[in-house]
Amino acid sequence: MDTLRDRFLEAVHAALMPIVRLLVRLKVTPNALTAFGLLVNATAATVFILGAECGGRREFSYIGWGSGLILFAGLFDILDGKVARIGNMKTTFGGIFDSVIDRYSELIMFLGICYYLVAHHYLLSSLFAFIAMIGSVMVSYTRARAEAAGLDCHTGLMQRPARILVIGLSGIACSLVAASLGSVLRFYVGFPFFPYAETIAIFTFPIAVVAVLSNITAIGRLLHCRRQLA
Repeated sequence: MDTLRDRFLEAVHAALMPIVRLLVRLKVTPNALTAFGLLVNATAATVFILGAECGGRREFSYIGWGSGLILFAGLFDILDGKVARIGNMKTTFGGIFDSVIDRYSELIMFLGICYYLVAHHYLLSSLFAFIAMIGSVMVSYTRARAEAAGLDCHTGLMQRPARILVIGLSGIACSLVAASLGSVLRFYVGFPFFPYAETIAIFTFPIAVVAVLSNITAIGRLLHCRRQLA
């Protein structure tokens, strides 16, 4: 699974190389890209909040637009590091700035999602979104703490690019299905105590998966560090 993920990221990085070279020629700094990514994620959270305050319970277009912005913000998480390396602009403060701003970006993103779900009374889904937020922070914190101790800690399935991809694509898919087949669509699942799911499940079920796998990734990283020290 790690090999598949690495190949996918390599393909994404290769596709972005022309943009990276252009940014280097324009002398755009990595810190500026990191800050812009934060701004885009804040805009995404604002869209979710507007959907909570202005949109109806069955109006999923806000989810689509917010999720699209989440994916767009994720590009800057890749670009800032590539620009720093290729443009020879890596600094100690830049690394710290990137880590701190990335945590703010992700927390702000989950703030908007949780706000939307709570406002429309998707309470169980909002709980999973909060657990996903906890797992996301702990995945990053475990890696940072391990690397500070001189350990390698890049293991695990649900790293930040995977989390962004799952949440962003599921939100867009939810919005597209609602627009084409109806926002009150219900489809049969088959479990004895959960016979059907609403259209919103296209967005919320993947968030529940992120909640579970991100915490498993954090715990797995902790055990990985223990094995290295042993």
